[in-house]
Formats: sequence, C-alpha cells, structure tokens
Amino acid sequence: MTQLMQSFLLLLLLLPSFIHFSSSVEAFHDVTAFGAKSDGRTDSTKAFISAWTAACRSPNPATIHVPRGSFLIGPVTFHGPCRSSRITIQIDGTLVAPSKFANLRKLGQWMLFDHVNGVSVYGGTVDGHGSSLWACKVAGRNCPAGATSLAFRNSKNILITGLTSINSELYHIVIDSCQAVTVKGVRITAPGDSPNTDGIHVQSSTDVTITGTGIKTGDDCISIGPGTMNLWIEKVTCGPGHGISIGSLGKGYDEKGVENVTVKTAAFTGTENGLRIKTWGRPSEGFVKGVVFEHATMQNVRNPIIIDQNYCPDEKRCPGQNSGVKISEVKYMDVQGSSASQVAINFDCSASNPCSGIGLQDVKLTYGNKPARSSCQHVHGTASGSVVPSCF
Repeated sequence: MTQLMQSFLLLLLLLPSFIHFSSSVEAFHDVTAFGAKSDGRTDSTKAFISAWTAACRSPNPATIHVPRGSFLIGPVTFHGPCRSSRITIQIDGTLVAPSKFANLRKLGQWMLFDHVNGVSVYGGTVDGHGSSLWACKVAGRNCPAGATSLAFRNSKNILITGLTSINSELYHIVIDSCQAVTVKGVRITAPGDSPNTDGIHVQSSTDVTITGTGIKTGDDCISIGPGTMNLWIEKVTCGPGHGISIGSLGKGYDEKGVENVTVKTAAFTGTENGLRIKTWGRPSEGFVKGVVFEHATMQNVRNPIIIDQNYCPDEKRCPGQNSGVKISEVKYMDVQGSSASQVAINFDCSASNPCSGIGLQDVKLTYGNKPARSSCQHVHGTASGSVVPSCF
C-alpha cells in the first residue's frame, strides 16, 4: 500500500472526530415569536411558557430573548428538569406583574423556577407593582401576604446578573433549596416604608454568592434563613432597609442551622440595622456558627451590630422562654461608622444558651457628640485591636 493511500485511510478514520463538534448548535427563542406583546397591557404569559418549553426541550444550549418594551405576565412557573443543561434568559425589556395583587395571592410568587439546572438570567427589569398591596397593609385591612417577584427552588448552577427588581409585593428574590447560585450586579429598589419587601432571601441552600449588589427596600436588604451553608456576600450597599440579617431563626424546634457565612465590604446608610442575628425566644435545636462580618461601614444606622435572641412578635407563644438557638464563632472585623442610637453594639443573647466565641477586632462606632455604648447580656467573647465601644 502506498504512503498516499495510507494517509487517505487514516484521514477517513479521524474524520468523524473532526466534524462531531458541529452537532451542538445553540437554540434561540424570541418571546415575540410565540405571541408576546411589548405594549405592557397584553397578557403574554402563554408566550413566555411556550418559549420556556421550547428551550427546556432543546438537546443543546438555548437562549430565551425578551426584547425591549414592557411585557405583562401573570403568575408563572418555569418547570424543570430540562433536557438542555444551559438556558440563558436575556432580558432587554421590562417584565410587568399584574397591577391587582389579588391575582397573585394564591401562589405566593410571581415568577418561579423550579427544579432547573444551568439557568442564567441576564439584565432587564422586573416590576412587581406592589404599591396597592403596601397601601392595603398600611391601612390595616385584610390583605394577602403578597408575592415574591423572582424565586428559584430546588435548583442548581444558577446565575442572576445585571437584573433590576423594583416594587416587589413581597420579597424581591428568593433562593430556596438551591445549590451553586451566583447573584451579581443586581439592583433592588422599593420605598423604605414598603412592608416585607426583603431584597434577597436565602434559605436551605448551599454555595450561594451575592456580590456587587445595591439594595434599597423596606425590610431586610438580605435575609438568611435556616439551612443556609457556605454563603458569601461581598460589595453590597444597603439603605434604606433593615440591614443584613441572619434570621429570624428558631421559629420551629427542629429547624436547621446556619453555618459558614461571610459578609465582606458592605455599606449601610440610614438603615434600621447593620449586621444582625435574630432568633425567636423559644426552644429550638437550631444554631448559627462560623460567621465573619468584615470591612463594614455604617452611616447613621440605628443598630450597627446586634444579636437579638428574644425576638417575639406580638408576644405570642414565646414570652418568658429562652431561645434554644446556639450562636458561636461570630467575628466582627473592621466595622466603622456612626450609630443613630447610643447603643451601637447590642448582644442580647439567650440566658440558657449564651453566645460564645464572639470576636470584635478593630471596631469604631460613634454616636454624634456622645460616646457610643454597648449592651451585652449572656455573651462570651474577646476584643482585639482598637474596639469602641466594647463589653469584652
């Protein structure tokens, strides 16, 4: 056999490996191709579901495109698991919730992704139209709890980046029972007096990162619920709002704990709280351990550093009881700024389960022209560097 013939046969054997790559072509789905209208009035829910179904069924990576304009969609669940392991949702326009809160009262969420893997949400705005529900709550009428604007449940490998969420009825973004989630460059806005409009809520989830995010809202900027592990929060601004809160925890006896949380380079302006841990005053098997608060700045914050283990709203089912939640290994490092109240550090820990391993390092909090004070109950810890005020 000649050398030329041998080379030709070798090429035939290798040829499939050269052409195999061309079989993976990304699918592209524009919601307007499925009937969505960008007028902000026409219900486009079915069009969005159809676009999702097409992307979900694709054997290849898929993109759902929402062009410029306003798209009205009602409560919707994007179900998985999907055949495609990578779905990108590119939002160039605005998603608008129904203006009447009664339309969302049954489900508790406006947009839900359930059992999905490898979903990325890029850009755009979601408008929860929450003002009518807030007015109902402020007036003390019989109102529904409201709806979360965007929720991910039982999902993994999720990215939310460049998104703007405004005026949610309830929480803006919820991450529940998820793994490997990144929230990056998100902007969240609601009035400071809007009730229960938490910015981002994380619970029962692992390996979550929140970074480069600005939050202005009427409740916690970030709230951390039971079962959260390996949470990293960095470069976050908060205000108005109620601060970054672990809890409330311990409402249920068998509740899971919170472990390995880092909050780094956070700025609080005019907030109710800064760095807070909050637990119910009742028996519990829960815990909080392995928490680091580092490089935080406070400007006119009412409670810059606070642990409250006597949380008991409406004084029901917990008066006179001690919190069973065990809090340990919590470090506060390089926390600077001004307090809006004289008590800048308040550790109100459980009498039966005192806080332990609490560390203060390089903390300086002021209160106008008066010395700031600390109030510490049932807590064991250490102070290093310059710490003002301090109870250690």
